[in-house]
Amino acid sequence: MKVSFLILSVVLLYSSQLSAQCCSGGSGSPIAGGTSQAVLQKSQLELNTNIQFIQSNVFYTGSNRDDANKYFDQYHSLYQYFRVAYGVTPELTMSVEGGNYFYKEEVGLNADPEKTYKSSGFGDLIIFPRYKILNYCTGKSTNEITVGLGFKIPVGSYNDSTGRIEPFSGDTYYITNPQSVQMSSGSQDLIFYALMHRGFTKQKFRVFANMLYVKKGWNPLGAKLGDFASVGLFAGKTFFKSLGTTLQLRYEWVDKMKLNQDILLYDYPSYDPEATGYKKVFLSPQMSYSIKNVSFYGLLDIPVYQNLTKTQVGSQYQFTVGLTYKLMTSSNKVKAGDYYCPMHPEVKSVVPAKCHKCGMDLVKGKNK
Repeated sequence: MKVSFLILSVVLLYSSQLSAQCCSGGSGSPIAGGTSQAVLQKSQLELNTNIQFIQSNVFYTGSNRDDANKYFDQYHSLYQYFRVAYGVTPELTMSVEGGNYFYKEEVGLNADPEKTYKSSGFGDLIIFPRYKILNYCTGKSTNEITVGLGFKIPVGSYNDSTGRIEPFSGDTYYITNPQSVQMSSGSQDLIFYALMHRGFTKQKFRVFANMLYVKKGWNPLGAKLGDFASVGLFAGKTFFKSLGTTLQLRYEWVDKMKLNQDILLYDYPSYDPEATGYKKVFLSPQMSYSIKNVSFYGLLDIPVYQNLTKTQVGSQYQFTVGLTYKLMTSSNKVKAGDYYCPMHPEVKSVVPAKCHKCGMDLVKGKNK
């Protein structure tokens, strides 16, 4: 059961905090690293952290590889994501999510230091409640539908600049860093989420799907990064009680960036708004392993189709590794020797019995 829940808790590990923009080098979702899609048990606390690495030096114009028109050497980033989630009720879970970039770097063409940009720091903060609207179980299968409505708070920088020395006068002038190395889009965004899951108890097999839509807001600079949408299909199976495997097929779409026309009266951005937006398809194998309350996981994103507007850097290497720790914070914890339902832990008995909610056999809690 722990592995089954872990698979549900990492189905969005693919995404990075990079948003739809020129030279992003990655995905457009603001939710990084295993956001908690399925709800937790009541009074259950979940702590999660992971490390995400992204690197790319491939360029596309439309769906065609176009390295001949590349305008920098390479993009890469290293990001640590954190999440704290708590089961308020059996149906409602609240989470707070965010993270820190160790670095985001865009290396200039031919390693030109004058066109190389690097930054680091905190990213955005996300408040993400989710609610289970359906939880139907039988002795053979489990069925769940969960919805979520998140809110992204821009706490990271979005207008950092790099100083350059003018060779003749010696004066310092400043160039706004590309969007790809900013910590945030600078906007307040709404996040809509849905998860549909069906598990087959005896076969230890599950299929599920999720949908995510991010409605981007305008930032103080008069820019609106493109809205983001994704649909993922998953199939997973548990082996040896502790090893979980999942294969994911995911489609992503990002709209073009928009600018407030008044901004053009005063300044023109250091990036091309037309060189934003994309359509991509990823194939992502995932694995997890559980030891008591701790689960370790990892996944690799493999791009199988990319269509980018104008010439942009595409996705190339993306992988994530992390761990999750869960614990009960109240008397919901099953006592040693008691019998409980794996799907409904609140259903308990001191003698062998069946769950009155789903018909499953109650299992005995382990002795301490």
